[in-house]
Amino acid sequence: MALFSVDNVRIAGISAAIPKIEVRNQFSPLFEKNEATQFINTTGIDSRRISGRNLKASDLCTASASKLIADLNWNVNDIDILIFVSQTPDQTIPGTSTSIQHKLGLPNTCMSVDINQGCSGYVYGLSILANLLSPQLKKGLLLVGDTITDLLDPIDKSVIPVFSDAGTATAMEYCTEASSMYFNLQSDGSGKSAIEQKPGEFMKMKGLEVFNFGLREVAPNIEALSSFSKTPLSSIDYLLLHQANLLLNESIRKKLGISKDKTPYSLNKYGNTSNASIALTFVNSFHETTDMNNGLYCFSGFGVGLLWGSCILQISDIVCSNIIEL
Repeated sequence: MALFSVDNVRIAGISAAIPKIEVRNQFSPLFEKNEATQFINTTGIDSRRISGRNLKASDLCTASASKLIADLNWNVNDIDILIFVSQTPDQTIPGTSTSIQHKLGLPNTCMSVDINQGCSGYVYGLSILANLLSPQLKKGLLLVGDTITDLLDPIDKSVIPVFSDAGTATAMEYCTEASSMYFNLQSDGSGKSAIEQKPGEFMKMKGLEVFNFGLREVAPNIEALSSFSKTPLSSIDYLLLHQANLLLNESIRKKLGISKDKTPYSLNKYGNTSNASIALTFVNSFHETTDMNNGLYCFSGFGVGLLWGSCILQISDIVCSNIIEL
């Protein structure tokens, strides 16, 4: 297992943006009335946000980053790193990160990186940016988002009622007083066909395979991280899981013995927003409260790849911006 720690880095702020277009599963033509109710009760997904063809993941992430920079009162010239994590970039060549760097007015001294990563992308992105920050590169932005609904067959009942679009921004900075961050990252390419989108085709998902994978792998990953970091799970203030579906997430939560009041959800309002779901859930849960200050968190992302990973980190005195609608 890729178990490791990173010192002297803290999260300074988190923001999120969603499309204005809202779709309710309760009224979906894909379901009979009783089917819709059963689906919502099982998955926890009632409302979803759809980007449409003109709104891209980069637009959502750029808006999130612009808002967060302003709320933090950061000088854009001090930002040394920008990482864009997405499965739905603006185009294949060139990468999208440089376009975002230009739109945000970041200096030419800022390094820009594109990463193709799905449901585990937020945790993987945190680990990469945290490892890059140093006394020389002190501030960075992690932008994570997908407009995954562009890839879906409009009559495929296995994916349409599940997925949603969002973009997020997380500001991180070098800080010698920060507590250590702990990570456990894993992969298994033998299961890559469980969620797949081939060129010229719609995205396909083998729901049962994905469910069984999550049920099998996520809890042991978090338990190993707990042991490695010498952090009892009972001391975790909040567990933020990738918002896959309610049945799976609740099964993972119960395996870990973490109480429901410590496990926030955004599924009901925003559905499965792919790699953006952890940061969006954080903002949805905490932007109107100070409860996020001085808390010990566990983040866990899992899915496409197959890839999965968790982190345990201390969050204190961060900026949590209001959710933006575009």
